[in-house]
This record gives sequence, C-alpha cells and structure tokens, in this order.
Amino acid sequence: MTLDQITQKVSERYARAASTGEQMCCPTSYDMAELQSFIPEEVLKISYGCGTPAGLKTVSSGETVLDIGSGGGIDCFEASRLVGPTGHVIGIDMTDTMLAIARTHAPVVAANLGYASSNVEFRKGMADAMPVSDGTVDLIISNCVINLAPDKHKVFREMYRVAKQGGRFTISDIVADQPVPQYLVQDADKWGDCLSGALTLTGYIAGMAGAGFLGIHLVKASPWQVIDGIHFFSVTLTGYKLPTRSPQPDMQYATLRGPFSRVVDELGTTHLRGIPQLMTPDAVCLLSQTSLAAHFVLSSEPLWLDQTDDRWTAIYPADAPCTWQGHFAMLAGPFVEAADDDHHVYRRGEPVEICSKTLHVIETDGYAPHFAIINRAGQHVSGEAVTCAPNGSCC
Repeated sequence: MTLDQITQKVSERYARAASTGEQMCCPTSYDMAELQSFIPEEVLKISYGCGTPAGLKTVSSGETVLDIGSGGGIDCFEASRLVGPTGHVIGIDMTDTMLAIARTHAPVVAANLGYASSNVEFRKGMADAMPVSDGTVDLIISNCVINLAPDKHKVFREMYRVAKQGGRFTISDIVADQPVPQYLVQDADKWGDCLSGALTLTGYIAGMAGAGFLGIHLVKASPWQVIDGIHFFSVTLTGYKLPTRSPQPDMQYATLRGPFSRVVDELGTTHLRGIPQLMTPDAVCLLSQTSLAAHFVLSSEPLWLDQTDDRWTAIYPADAPCTWQGHFAMLAGPFVEAADDDHHVYRRGEPVEICSKTLHVIETDGYAPHFAIINRAGQHVSGEAVTCAPNGSCC
C-alpha cells in the first residue's frame, strides 16, 4: 500500500466507526462518571484511544492545548475544562464525520461547564501538516493517533514546530517490542487497530528526540496484545521543547543522586553517582525538568555525595538465588543509557532480559517510573532458582 492508500483506509475506517458506534482499538482509562457530567453521550461512545493524556494532570489553567487526531472531541473537551475559560484548545482531525460531531457538541460542553462561549475549535488537517502557527502551543496531546500516520517523523517535526519554547507534549500511543514485519504493515485492517503502524519504543523516542524534544520519559505503560510473538503495549510519554533560558542560571554543577549508579543524559554527558559534573546552561536547563530534577542535586559549586548523605539513593538486589520467568525491562527515559547496582546496562527502548531479583528492584519506587516491563514467556515457566555465585546468590 502507498502512504496515501494507508491514510485513506484509516480515515474510512474511523468515519464508519463514528457513524455506527463500532468499538475500536485499545486500553483506555477514562473516568466516565466524571466525563458524563459535561460531555454528551454521543461523543463518549465514539471515543477511542490507549490512554488519557489530557487527564494526567498535565494541563494548566490558561494554556493553549493542541490535540492531534481529536476524533469526536473527548480529550479536547476534558482539556477545555482544565484550561478554564481563559485557555484555548485546538483539535486537529482528518475525518469529516468526526469533525462534524465534535463541532456540534462544542457549544453544549461549553454551556455544561458554565462558559460564555466555547474555548475549543476543531480544524481539519493532517498530523504531518497541521494548520497551526509556529511556537503557539503550550501542551500537545494525542491519544493513540500518531501510530496511524504513515510518516511519523514528519509528525514529530510538526509537533516541535508548533510548540512554544518551554512547551511540552504528553501523548499516549501503541508501540511494539520489535519491528513490525511487512505482512502486518501491509494489512489494512490492522492499521485501523493501531498495530501495523506501531514503532518500537526505541524508534518512537528516537523520533521525538530527532525532532528536538528532550527530557522524554515514560508516564505509564500497559500491555495490550501479543501477535505472532510481537508484544504491543500502550505508553504515555512526556517530553519538552526546552526554554531558551535556564530557570536556574546560577547553577553550574550537577551531581547524580541515584538510584542509578551511572546515567548518560540526552546531551551525551555521563554522570556517575555522587560525582559532580560541570554543566553548560543547556544541560542545567535539561536537568531542571521535572522528569530529571529528582535524580540530581544542582549547585553553584562542586558537590560530592556518598552513602552518608541523605540525598544519596541506591537500591541493591537481594543476596539470594533468582528465577528467570521471561521478563524483559525497557528503559523509557529520561536517560539514553543507565546502569543499576547489579551490573545491568539499559539503553533506552531496548529490551533487557531480567531475573526475579532485578524485577523486584525495578518495581521499586526509584526505578519503576522509568521502565516498561513485558513478559515474553509463551507459557508457564518452571522458575527454578538459579545460583551463579560462590555465596549462593545470583548474578
């Protein structure tokens, strides 16, 4: 299929779903009881996605929000409530049927929220050529749509173009643990199911980084389907178009607190736990972002940390045998590479097989936000304990 044929078939599939109420796609976690209080039922019943990007406390009052692939408008309407009457929400969609439904219900939602007029507008357009001015958007959201775009890198570049300096994205989408083979890529129905167009997690994050976004990190991950040994799962990711000025101009050094023993940031700097690094203003700006700030101490003078300092964090594996049960861990930012205290090295998006001890470590609060976990075991495994060290422990 050509790129135009893919786009046409996806548009036809979603137009048909809008007319029939067909349920499509993926794992969602909407609070329907809350949404029903201000969003009409006709919108709710044709709402598809694999997450709730607008509902993840990422929206602030007065902001301009852009929803890529807005469909019937559910995420736009939720964003409308969160930005308040002084904010502005733009929905972009390529399907006339969806746009008609969204536009019809925008005044109804505004009235239900007590607004004098709607703060939402819906524009017809493509994700890779959005009718939005440069540098005008505070927050970009998208809910299981970018995987439907044939040229995702153009979409990522468009996102970066329309974002303000200091702007950000929070998007939910379907990714895969390995490249999708051509026999699935050429399956028109599976494009509509958000499968054929899925990138690997590595490819998705790399595309965002290539467009210019930094601080890219995982908010949530959930397994979805396994097809022919390929694991598809939904992720919600956030990243930033860094501001032109550092929010902490007096800070010149960064010291890694942990729990990783070593990390490589997106600007290529290697940080060892407890050892200060002289930073550029851009690096300080990056490490000041929410996803990274908790891992570093920023200072105007060199600051060393050791285990006696309360700011030092480390999570060590149990000194005991472990079992192998088919688990793989994928680092999902905000670092391009990281090492733990059990000699594992994780590169962003690449699956690393882990034993039960490492799984337990990764599931702790310090590590869990940065990893997506999948289980590739096709059937139950015995899980017999393994020892590979003189003291009876493992790894």
